[in-house]
Amino acid sequence: MKSMSRKLLTLFLVGLLAAQALSAKAARDNASGGGGITVRLLTDATGIDDKSFNAAAWRGILSFYGDTWENPKLRGKNYEVITAQTQDMYIPNLRQATDEGNDLIVATGFTLADALGEVARQNPNQKYMIVDVDWVNLPNVLQAVYAEHEGSFLVGAAAALKAKADGIANPSFGFIGGIPSATITKFEVGYVQGILSVLPNAKIVDYYVNDWGNPALAKTQAKNWYDSGVYLIYHAAGASGFGLLAQAKEYRAAGMNVWSIGVDSDQHEYGLYNATDSAVLTSMLKKVENSLVYGLNAVKNNSFKGEVITFDLKSDGVGYAATNPALTPDIKAELERIKAGIVSGQIKIAATYAEAKKFPGFPQDLHAIDD
Repeated sequence: MKSMSRKLLTLFLVGLLAAQALSAKAARDNASGGGGITVRLLTDATGIDDKSFNAAAWRGILSFYGDTWENPKLRGKNYEVITAQTQDMYIPNLRQATDEGNDLIVATGFTLADALGEVARQNPNQKYMIVDVDWVNLPNVLQAVYAEHEGSFLVGAAAALKAKADGIANPSFGFIGGIPSATITKFEVGYVQGILSVLPNAKIVDYYVNDWGNPALAKTQAKNWYDSGVYLIYHAAGASGFGLLAQAKEYRAAGMNVWSIGVDSDQHEYGLYNATDSAVLTSMLKKVENSLVYGLNAVKNNSFKGEVITFDLKSDGVGYAATNPALTPDIKAELERIKAGIVSGQIKIAATYAEAKKFPGFPQDLHAIDD
């Protein structure tokens, strides 16, 4: 009887410990908001401190787990970022993340596409996601792309409306790109179409840094343009674009009526030249964070599949920042009217340079490419 009692007690204690372990795991999973899902974010050398594209992806991951940038409680457990300082680290980093057995591996940007495609083919049971790419057509790769031309049309219209409000005669507008590609072309041609929809005779100039991390070049180009009379410059150049924001900030602080437009995230704070005023009129919001949450939920809900999903204005995938009071209520009201026209399909926007060049008055000498 004593032996039987000891056995029953042992079984009871084992069961109790197991139940406590399961309960603790459930508590952790619920607290994480991620159901125990693990993810690794892979970026290029600019990392999550680029204050732009990669930062938005990181915010999406933090949001999924209920964490914040200041307090990433589950970093290193449920999620982590792996930054490649050079391109030859793309494949090793992807293989490392795969070998760790993560539920989802996310790569940001087309520069990682070839590496991700190679590793994904070798690991058909691993789930991958890539942002800004739609040509890695594999059953285990979710591809997120965006209607950048729609959001860029809005900020282009905002630029032109602000120039009209300021009474600028014959205004000129600039665009600074990072590395030329079909994706960056969507930013540029959407922006130009937005400007021309308000000011059909506006002059447009463009420049490509050919680098995501060289703000000095962008700053020099911005200075040259502002000095020659360019009113406003929009960038889609990653960390290079902070050179533009810095130059706009310097000149507005000195009393010059020039503006910049940020990209991907709301870059208002990086244009502040006093406690309240910013040289960043608005920013084209590319809501990469929303697509990361979508991908993680797909894994969590067992609905993940290899597909291409376009995040557009209608699905809240792109938009514009209204933080700066200089974007006055009448301008915002007009932007909302335009936005409604885009969502309804009444306003058509070209997404390629080849298509945009067919429109009367569209510049024929830009440096945009369609791959």
